[in-house]
Amino acid sequence: MALIKSISGIRGTIGGISGESLSPPDIVKFTAAYAAWLKSKNKNGLKVILGRDARVSGSLVSRLVADTFTAMGIDVTDLGLATTPTVEIAVTGTGASGGVIITASHNPAGWNALKLLDGNGEFLSAADGGEVLSLAASEHFEFATYENWGTCKTDNTWNKKHIDLILAMDLVDTKAISSAGLTVAVDCINSVGALIVPDLLKALGVEKVVGINMQADGRFAHNPEPLPEHLQAISETVLREKAHIGFVVDPDVDRLAVICEDGSMFGEEYTLVAVADYVLSHTPGNTVSNMSSTRALEDVTLKHGGTYYSSPVGEVNVVEEMKRREAIIGGEGNGGVIYPELHYGRDALAGMALFLAHLTASGLKCSGLRRQYPDYVMSKNKLNLSPGTDFNLILQDLEKEFSMYKIDRRDGMRIDFEGGWIQIRKSNTEPVIRIYSEARTRQEADSYVDKIKMIVKKH
Repeated sequence: MALIKSISGIRGTIGGISGESLSPPDIVKFTAAYAAWLKSKNKNGLKVILGRDARVSGSLVSRLVADTFTAMGIDVTDLGLATTPTVEIAVTGTGASGGVIITASHNPAGWNALKLLDGNGEFLSAADGGEVLSLAASEHFEFATYENWGTCKTDNTWNKKHIDLILAMDLVDTKAISSAGLTVAVDCINSVGALIVPDLLKALGVEKVVGINMQADGRFAHNPEPLPEHLQAISETVLREKAHIGFVVDPDVDRLAVICEDGSMFGEEYTLVAVADYVLSHTPGNTVSNMSSTRALEDVTLKHGGTYYSSPVGEVNVVEEMKRREAIIGGEGNGGVIYPELHYGRDALAGMALFLAHLTASGLKCSGLRRQYPDYVMSKNKLNLSPGTDFNLILQDLEKEFSMYKIDRRDGMRIDFEGGWIQIRKSNTEPVIRIYSEARTRQEADSYVDKIKMIVKKH
């Protein structure tokens, strides 16, 4: 069983011993701590937005969270089944003090999590998150008397509002998309994407939508992380239906993978690259992605006269860097597109709209569009982190071994070679070490990883 407290929220497996998994007492404790933190920042009436993905455990977790907020004297607006980006825009759209998204994103169905938002609809900073964790550790919460309990109401209007905001974006040309007569296949992993993705595509002007895994019951049909090895069914659907493109979202719809018309993978790293290319062609400027993302974004940014910047992994880190650099667009190479014109959060729905606008404007097939971009190869690996392993000792050994190369220690360690790079870091979402590398060939990328693994396994 696992319970992980990090910059990405409070995440754990459901069931088991309190304090060692995401059990009901842990859910109440961390929700109360977040509520106490909200009270310390806001002196007037408090309201929070609540939403969840379709995991089987979601309804139970949601009830515990809502009841804890009301017992703390905070009003709750419950969106029910809703995507992460939908909850984020609802926070600012309603003037709420914060929000909670109940989702473990790409983790398997046995996991769930509390993702905490501030009043800007953005994930808590490291400092703010640290305050919440300190409050949780103290367990010193002041609950309201029954006369001062908060209220809880439902609001089912935000899917449409989210779609309307996307349609209103300047770079989304619905006339061009409509005239293209597109057939689009989608895989919504039996989660909340099934409730909004088809409506968005129809509103954009897509002629035919073919969906698989469209029951929002949380019974994931495959591993929910949208990686090529999990996407055979959607690839086959694209070919069978002669679709122009396929889209795959994760359970909370903040990551977007693209399938080309020939059934091949566009590459999750290249979702952001393609969308950024389109955006920058109309509004040149700077870009940001995390240190584990492809260097192809830098190539595209330079082509349009902008400057590329990197950040540590984690959406909040990317957003902070985007604001600092006044970036036009940014995100993460896992298929997460952040477009500030809409909001500062990864949004697969906005990514779909911008990608379709780009595809129709290019006049190319999806596979032809992919060939417009540099062809880097990335190797993504993870190793289980054994209890008691001293990660800092691993980094010290790596620093000695690769001292002749450029080393960045902002997030684990990234080492840049002449023909590529490699990064090793502890995951924010799983008890593992992640090892990512990128080069021009698979052999080069794998060779970087093998060198790192040899050192890690000594520990």
